[in-house]
Amino acid sequence: MRWISLKAVIQKGAVTLLAVCLLMAGPALSQYEISWYTIDGGGGTSSGGPYTLTGTIGQPDAGWSIGGKYELLGGFWPGGPICVVEFDDFTRLAQLWLNTGSGLAGDLDGDNDVDFDDLSWLADYWLCYCPADWQLK
Repeated sequence: MRWISLKAVIQKGAVTLLAVCLLMAGPALSQYEISWYTIDGGGGTSSGGPYTLTGTIGQPDAGWSIGGKYELLGGFWPGGPICVVEFDDFTRLAQLWLNTGSGLAGDLDGDNDVDFDDLSWLADYWLCYCPADWQLK
C-alpha cells in the first residue's frame, strides 16, 4: 500500500489553485472596446398615435427633421438644413443688443428685451443644434 504525504497533497493543491488563478486572470486583464460604429435601424415605418417614423437600414447618423414643436436629428434619409448655434447667431444677437420690444429675433427668453439673459441662452446652445423655435436662424 502506498501512502501519500500531507505535504505532497498540499503542494499539488497549491499548484492546481495557482494554475486556475492564472487561467482566470487572462480574461480579467483583457481590454474592452466600444467602437464608434453603429448599425442603425432595420428599415421600415413605426407609428403610434399621431406620430410616424420611417427609417432606412444602415443609414448614417446625420440629418435633421422638424414638425411643430418636435425635431429629429439623425439619418441621411429625412435630410434638411443643419442649424448649429455659432458666430452668425452671436452677431445677430449683438446687433440687437439692448433693444426692447416684442418680436425681437434676439429675445430668446421672451421678456421683450435683448440682454445678458438672452446671451446666457445663446451660450447654453453654443455649438449645438438649434432648437426647433430658434429665432436667430
